[in-house]
Amino acid sequence: MANFTKKAIKDTFIELLNERPLSQITVKDIVEKCGINRNSFYYHFHDIPSLIEEIVTEEADRIVAEYRNLDSLEMSFNAAIDFAKKNRRAILNIFKSVNRDIFEQYLWKVCDYIVVSFCKTVFAEHPVSEEDRDIIIQFYKAQCFGMVIDWLRSGMKDDVHDKIHRICELQKGMLEEMIRRCIENK
Repeated sequence: MANFTKKAIKDTFIELLNERPLSQITVKDIVEKCGINRNSFYYHFHDIPSLIEEIVTEEADRIVAEYRNLDSLEMSFNAAIDFAKKNRRAILNIFKSVNRDIFEQYLWKVCDYIVVSFCKTVFAEHPVSEEDRDIIIQFYKAQCFGMVIDWLRSGMKDDVHDKIHRICELQKGMLEEMIRRCIENK
C-alpha cells in the first residue's frame, strides 16, 4: 500500500506541475487531489523539494538503466531529451523555480552517465592516461549540459534533436583525434 501511495503522490505532483508553476503547488493541493491525508504525504516525503529530488533521481536512474550499452552518444542523449519533451511544462516549471538546482543535478547526472559510458567504450581500445580521459569526459559533459540548459532557456522551442545530430556530425573524428594526440604526447 505504501508504494501505491508514494506513486500516487508522485503522479499527482507531476500532473499538477504540468498544469501550473511549482510556486503555486502546495502539499495541500497534492493530498487533496490524491485523496490522502497530509500525514501520508509526510510519511513518504519531507517536503516538496524532496519529492522533486526523488522524481528526478528516479528518472535519471531509469535512463541510465535503459541505456547500459551505449552505441552512440547521440542516441543516449536523445533519450534524456525525449523525457523532457514528454513532460515539457513540468520540466520548465522546475527549471524556472527556486528548485532549479535539483533539476541541474539530475541533468548533470544524466550527462555524466551518457558521456562516461560512451567514452569507456571508446577508450577501451586505447592507452589514454587517466588525466586525459578525465579532461575529455569533462569537455563532453559540459557540452551536453550546456546545450540542454540553452534549450531550456529558450523555452524548449527549438528541435534540439536536430542540433544534437548536427553537432555530432560536425564533431565526427574529433574524439579520435583527441585520443591520437593523447597517445602521441605520452
